[in-house]
Amino acid sequence: MDTLVLTRGYLPHRIVGWQKAILMSFTGKVEVVETYDELIRSVSTALPKPAVVRLTRAIKHRQPKIRFSRVNVLTRDGFRCQYCGEKLPARELTFDHVQPRSQGGRTSWENIVTACRDCNGRKGNRTPEQAGMKLLSRPTRPTTLPSGLPKLGSGRALPDPWKDWVWWSTDDS
Repeated sequence: MDTLVLTRGYLPHRIVGWQKAILMSFTGKVEVVETYDELIRSVSTALPKPAVVRLTRAIKHRQPKIRFSRVNVLTRDGFRCQYCGEKLPARELTFDHVQPRSQGGRTSWENIVTACRDCNGRKGNRTPEQAGMKLLSRPTRPTTLPSGLPKLGSGRALPDPWKDWVWWSTDDS
């Protein structure tokens, strides 16, 4: 079982193994906020397994450069076709060059959007304007992506003790 690490301000920061969370607790780097029902036993002691811990010191927020990748583009675009707005599974979405490569378009954050197969085919080797289509949002390089959430969003169930600390919209509209 994993442990959710919160920032000093109680915002989700990352996920670590429970063993690391216990070590961080013993060294004073975190305080335990929530525990699982399960106990960790040694010869002389029993400790509740940490479910949620909070950092005791502020962290410096580095602005990491977000790598251009399929999963990051899909995440940026909310797994939605940027032409018709339909939300689809990753396997049913394609990359579309807003300005086609044949017209000098590059493969970059600012020129790639997710599109369903129908919209990508209808747009073809043209710009949205040439195809008479409209983009729902202009593609940009993201400055942040949900921290730790890609791991959560991979089909695994959210542990009950985390539910007060991690939230996201499940609204499909």
